[in-house]
Amino acid sequence: MKTLVAWRIVAHDKGRSGLAIGGVFVAILLMFLQLGFYASVPRGGLLFYDAMRFDLLLASSAYVFEGQSSTIPRRRLFQALAVPQVLRANALYHDRARWLNDDERLARDIFVMGLDLRGVLFDLPEIERRLEALRQPDTILVDTASRPELGALVAGRRIELEQRNVTIAGTYSLGTGFIGLGVALTSDLNFTRIFPKRSLSAVNLGLLVLEPGADPNVVAASLRNIMPADTRVFTRAEINDHEMNHWVTRTSTGLVFGCGLLVAAIVGLVILNQTLSTQITRQLPQFATLKAMGYSDGYLGGVVIILAIIMSTISYVPAAAVAVALYSMVRDATKLPIEMNSARMAGVLAIVWGMSALSALVALRVLRRADPVELF
Repeated sequence: MKTLVAWRIVAHDKGRSGLAIGGVFVAILLMFLQLGFYASVPRGGLLFYDAMRFDLLLASSAYVFEGQSSTIPRRRLFQALAVPQVLRANALYHDRARWLNDDERLARDIFVMGLDLRGVLFDLPEIERRLEALRQPDTILVDTASRPELGALVAGRRIELEQRNVTIAGTYSLGTGFIGLGVALTSDLNFTRIFPKRSLSAVNLGLLVLEPGADPNVVAASLRNIMPADTRVFTRAEINDHEMNHWVTRTSTGLVFGCGLLVAAIVGLVILNQTLSTQITRQLPQFATLKAMGYSDGYLGGVVIILAIIMSTISYVPAAAVAVALYSMVRDATKLPIEMNSARMAGVLAIVWGMSALSALVALRVLRRADPVELF
C-alpha cells in the first residue's frame, strides 16, 4: 500500500517528477565521478607494485613513494640473502629521463626503470616475452599508456633518451600511474648507459622473494634486526598501506578528489532534501486527506521514505550508465586507472538509499506540521 501511494505521487505529475529525478540524477552522477577519481588515486600509486613479483621490499629510510624512493647500497640485497627464508633478491633501478620526439621537436620527461634480468620482476607476460630484447645494447620497452606527445611507439623506432640514442624493442600494457607522462623499461646495464652518473651499486628498490611457506612478517622482523638504519623493510601489506596513505592524505591529488567526493555527497543530500520537501508541499492536500482518514504520521513517513527511494533508484540507473561511459572517456584521455566495478555500484546505491532515507526524515518536518483542518 505504501509503495503504491508513493508511486502514484511520482506518476501524478510526470513533468515535475521528471525535473526532480533529473536533479537527483546529476547528484548521483557527480558522486560516481568523484568516487571514481578518488579510488583511482591509490590504485594508480600501486599500479607497479601490484604487477611486481616480491614478498618483501627493501627501500631507503628516506623512501617517500615509488617515484621518490632514494637509493640503498646493493650490498643490502646480499645481506638479505643471508636470511635462510630469502630465496631471491632482485635489484630495481629507476630515474627520470628526457625523451626527445624528433618528429614534433618536443621534449618530455618519462620514468625509466632498469631491471635485473636475472630475475623475473614483473608478473606480466608482455614483459616476460620481451626480456631477451632488453639484453641488446640501448633497447627499451615502452608502456602503451604513455602520452601521445612521445610519438609513435613502434618497434624499431630510434629515439633520443637523455641525449642517448636508443631503440624501442617493443611495448607492453600496464599503465603509467602518477609517475610520469610515459614509462620505459630497460636492463640494468642499459640503465647505466642512459644514466652514466648512476651506478649499479646504488639500488632504488630491492625485491625479495621468499621460500614457499615462509611467513613474510617473521622474515621481515629478522631482516629489520640485521639491516642498518639506512634501509627499510616492507611487507606487501605495509607498502600498500604506505602508498595509499601517501596518495590519499599527503598529496593534493587525493585531497582534491576526497573533498570533491564530500562535496558531491553534500550536494546530493541537499538536492534530495529540497526535492522531497517540494514534493511533500505540493502533495500536502493528499497527505492531509490520509491524515483525516486516520493514517498516522509514522505511516505517512514510510510513504515519504519509499517515495525518496523510488525517485533515487530511477535516477540511479541512467546515472550509473552515464558514469560507465564517462569512466571510459576519462581513462582514454588521462590514462588514469579509473574503472567501474560491482562493489562501487552497490556502494553508491547503498549511499543513495541512505541519503534518500535521511532526506525523507528531514523533509517529514513539513508533513508533521500539517493540520488537516487548515489544509482543507
